Amino acid sequence: MTTIDRDNSEIATLVRAAQKGDGDAFGALVERFERTVFAIAMRRLRSYADAEELTQDVLLQAFTKLDQLREPAAFGGWLRSITVRMAINRAVRRPADVATEPEVLAATVIDNREPGDKVLDREREEEVRDAVQRLGEMDRQTLEAFYFGGQSLVEMATRFDAPVGTIKRRLHVARKRLAKHVGDPVPL
Repeated sequence: MTTIDRDNSEIATLVRAAQKGDGDAFGALVERFERTVFAIAMRRLRSYADAEELTQDVLLQAFTKLDQLREPAAFGGWLRSITVRMAINRAVRRPADVATEPEVLAATVIDNREPGDKVLDREREEEVRDAVQRLGEMDRQTLEAFYFGGQSLVEMATRFDAPVGTIKRRLHVARKRLAKHVGDPVPL
């Protein structure tokens, strides 16, 4: 008996047991084929999150339709065909991504907040900005670079000629000092 025949025999045994309600047998099938399903989904969808979600959907579909599989040794091919079909369906139904400039996106966003909430938010923003200005030079530069400048920790490490760990510590300390100036803790 060849290795392929032995594998097919093991798969057929697991499928038959799973068809009779053995959850552990189906779990063994999942362990054996999950990576294959994910690889097919990833190749078709080109999105890690979508491939993960599709993998779960395919395995759930296989579990619910397992009783329809007539040839247990063909489980691998059957599962692959389910994966391909579901990936094609998902790709066709998924709306196309549309690239949008940030300015255009910001102009089209509708603000559904109450007028009073808007005023409070503006006041809070002013209070935070004033508090940032009252901080020491290093704290202010660190917070401005991260929150207002959108710089990553790595970019800040290069800009300030300091290790990333030091930048993290500076951010932590600056946040704490800012919270003292603002009054109540600031969710930054």
